[in-house]
Amino acid sequence: MNTMESEEEHPIQENLEDSNPEAGQSDAAGENPEVVDKPAAASNEPTEEQKRDVARWINEGVGLSDIQKRLSEEFGVTLTYMDVRFLIDDLDLTIQDEEEPEPEVEVPEAVPLDADLLGSVSVTVDKVTRPGVMASGTATFSDGVNCPWYLDQVGRLGLTPKDEAYKPSDDDLAEFQKQLQTELQKSGM
Repeated sequence: MNTMESEEEHPIQENLEDSNPEAGQSDAAGENPEVVDKPAAASNEPTEEQKRDVARWINEGVGLSDIQKRLSEEFGVTLTYMDVRFLIDDLDLTIQDEEEPEPEVEVPEAVPLDADLLGSVSVTVDKVTRPGVMASGTATFSDGVNCPWYLDQVGRLGLTPKDEAYKPSDDDLAEFQKQLQTELQKSGM
C-alpha cells in the first residue's frame, strides 16, 4: 500500500490530530484536563421527568414566564419564552388563564333634583377621552336628563342621548355650549 493512498484515505484523522495540539498531551496525573475535567454541557431539551414537572406546573396554573424561570433555576434548562410555548403545545397542555375578577363598574349616584338644579345645565369632561374623538363627556340638562357628548376630530359637536327621540330645549343647548367651552378651556383645549 502506498503512503500517499493511506493519507488520502484518512486525511480527516490526521487533520483532527493537528487541530488540537493538547490532544496527545496529558497533565501531571496522566489525564487530559480538556477531556476529563470538562462537565458535559447541559442540554436545552427537557427530560421526560422535567416534562412531567412542567405538566404539573401548568395544572397548578403557573404562567409561562414562571415555568421558564423554574426550568432554568431547578434544572439548568434554558429555553426562550417561545420555546416554552412550543413545549407546552407539544405536550398537548392548555395554559390556564388566571380568572381576572370582573372590574367593578361604579354607578354614579343619581343627582337629586333640587329646585336649584332645575333649570340649569351642567357639563363634565371625561378624564379619559373615548376613542376617535378629541373630547367627550356628559351633559345634564335642565330636565335632569344625562346625555353623553363628544367633539370629533373635525370639530363637530354631537350628543348621544340614551333615548334617540330626546332633544334638549334651545335654551339648554345654548347654555350647554357656553359651559362646554368654559370646561374645555380649563382642560387646555
